[in-house]
Amino acid sequence: MIDKVMINLRLEEEKDHKVVENITREAFWNLHALGCEEHLLIHNMRKAPEFIKELDFVAILGDEIVGNIVYVKSKVIDENVEYEVLTFGPVSVLPEYQNKGIGNILINHTISLATKMGFNAIIIYGAPDYYKRFGFEPTIKFKITNSEKRYPVSLQALELYPDALKGVVGVFDEGKVYQVDESNFDEFDKQFPFKEKTHTETQDWFMEISNKYHGEI
Repeated sequence: MIDKVMINLRLEEEKDHKVVENITREAFWNLHALGCEEHLLIHNMRKAPEFIKELDFVAILGDEIVGNIVYVKSKVIDENVEYEVLTFGPVSVLPEYQNKGIGNILINHTISLATKMGFNAIIIYGAPDYYKRFGFEPTIKFKITNSEKRYPVSLQALELYPDALKGVVGVFDEGKVYQVDESNFDEFDKQFPFKEKTHTETQDWFMEISNKYHGEI
């Protein structure tokens, strides 16, 4: 673990954009799929109206940016009623600095800040064993489903104050901001050094957890 005193956090600045995109690419390359799209995703997210600049933080070790976290506004839809919530991701840390607590620092800091900013809850897709340390719980507890009205084990919620999601039921909609236009990918990726696409065990794990459900309505 890295002593958190050694890690400085600050808001991402425009001059950091390409560095952060490369960190994101390095962090996710061949992790969940062949190659990755997360660096294009974060490039596009900054332009979206749902993007929250006040929660876009970089982690700095020495004079090097080694990690980043981003947030957007999303919603839970119940028939014609919409409830605003937050979503974060990608959370990126350079591979050589992973498993040293940097992701934890970014997540804990921004959860605290989001609470102070008055947001009510955060809903994400992620590994339950990892995110439960931050207080995330399966959304089946709140009767919040995915678009197929099912309860993926990867879909989790964190109330930012007691009973923040009381009475909030429906379908979680992370928004179009998370839909990557494949037609733009190859041209965008040419800006970065060549990396080979290969199969990894983490891709199998990701597919397995993505297809697990608590049940159906």
